[in-house]
Amino acid sequence: MAYELKLPDLGEGLTEGEIARWLVTEGQDVAEDDPLVEIQTDKTTVEIPSPAAGKVTQILVEEGKVVPVGTVLVVIGGDGAPPRREARREEPQSRGAKATPLVRKIAQELGVDLDSLTGTGPQGRITEQDVRVASAPQEGRREPLRGVRRLIAEHMSRAHREVPAVTWVEECDFTNVDLKRLVAIALKACAESLQEFPELNARLEGDEIVYLDRYDLGIAVQTEQGLVVPVVRSCDSRSLDELQGEVERLAEGARDGTLAADELRGSTFTVTSAGKLAGLLQTPIVNHPEVAILSIGRIAQRPVVRDGEVVAAPIGYVSVTFDHRVVDGARAAEFGLAVIRRLEQR
Repeated sequence: MAYELKLPDLGEGLTEGEIARWLVTEGQDVAEDDPLVEIQTDKTTVEIPSPAAGKVTQILVEEGKVVPVGTVLVVIGGDGAPPRREARREEPQSRGAKATPLVRKIAQELGVDLDSLTGTGPQGRITEQDVRVASAPQEGRREPLRGVRRLIAEHMSRAHREVPAVTWVEECDFTNVDLKRLVAIALKACAESLQEFPELNARLEGDEIVYLDRYDLGIAVQTEQGLVVPVVRSCDSRSLDELQGEVERLAEGARDGTLAADELRGSTFTVTSAGKLAGLLQTPIVNHPEVAILSIGRIAQRPVVRDGEVVAAPIGYVSVTFDHRVVDGARAAEFGLAVIRRLEQR
């Protein structure tokens, strides 16, 4: 009897996954629940086990391919005959048909095969720019956009395309902040301030604003594979020591690639601080489907005026980027000032 392993629904509204790495080869015997394949989603890498014991007769999707949920990935057992597919009701449209006569003429003059191109214009239309880029001499070393880097590119492009974002910036005096615990302190300050400004702890779903009553905040962590955003749960009810311990655990797990899928999904708001690499300030991209993100720039000794005298103090810039469809500018500014007030009064 043959068993077909299909790409499962991994939750959180995910509709597709990338075949990151096959853990078996065709002809290999496997036991039930043996690991078969690693699937990369926009949240994490998930290991999929074998549904049954038997021989791997067919691997149907190669590494690096992105396929929708429900796609048959591998066949266990059976005679190796190809799995039955549903007949297509219509022939696929030639990509050349998705180009204007002028673009087709330019492609012919430049010797570009339109069927080899993916259009970047509206509804997938091939543009003149697509043709000219394809005809240009290729240079430099090229690598496929795969894994975490592909997901970051897709996620950031979607956020930039869908979210009308605005960034508010103000300086903050970090004299009273233990910079070794900066992220944990910022999480606490944000969680407390979000309770006053619930529209920043929300999501936009269709024509409804969903106000969330949990404070699960993401923290941006740079890894060798790219940017990862693990989630610190219940930031409103945890002590500062508990938050610090969780920040350290999640950051280490993100860099080691050992975090579970649940530790990378479901955040309601994100905090990012790149330390010495942060630069003076940032205009961070909203972590869709959230509606706001807070970042902290590089903290350094800078001149400030106190009691009429110029003195040096650890100053950094706090930025809040927000979805203007959900959050008004005045409210975002008030939220940012509330966070700064809590940081300065620690």
